[in-house]
Amino acid sequence: MNDTLTDTTLTNTTLTTHTAADETLTDHTVTEDTAADHTAADRAPGEDAVDRILGQWARVRPDVDCSAMGVAGRISRASRLLEKGIKEYFTGHDLEPWEFDVLATLLRSTPDHRLCMSDLATAAMVSSAALTNRVDRLVVKGLVHREVSPSNRRMVLITLTGEGRAVADALLAGHVANEERLLAGLTGEDREQLSGLLRKLLTSLGDVGSC
Repeated sequence: MNDTLTDTTLTNTTLTTHTAADETLTDHTVTEDTAADHTAADRAPGEDAVDRILGQWARVRPDVDCSAMGVAGRISRASRLLEKGIKEYFTGHDLEPWEFDVLATLLRSTPDHRLCMSDLATAAMVSSAALTNRVDRLVVKGLVHREVSPSNRRMVLITLTGEGRAVADALLAGHVANEERLLAGLTGEDREQLSGLLRKLLTSLGDVGSC
């Protein structure tokens, strides 16, 4: 999860925000759980919030197979919680996750740590307009350098500066360690299996572009 896709959090009509107060997963049709539904005493061993929601749907609409909602809901909730943990790490270093995403993408673009704007936008999975604003902020910080390609005046090149490389290098090990902490509930075998399933899902959704 090196380069988090902060602008592409999974959303659909079955997924909305997770709140610490009630741990509900709501959508256009899911009603809010009552406070009693969220007490520890009501939870079966190993049950999560999505299980309770699926149970409610099974009672209200037993004719509808909501298993897809369970998969999509868990991916969405996990994504939000992982993003929260990652953001907290970078906030402690006065950096936004998306800033590290751009720096890390350039860092692994060897040997010159340089990409044109279009390739960088593809890797970061953001629009050109959004990337322009992000690059502007990183230029001001002195972490990247922007220039017009000498061989093609229509191409803008973004290069990691010495300071930008130092920042990315310094934070990389801590970032990985933080992700290890966030995934501590999974064994190595669990991770390998989950990674394979997510890869299969992403390719089926068309996420096969260059990163």
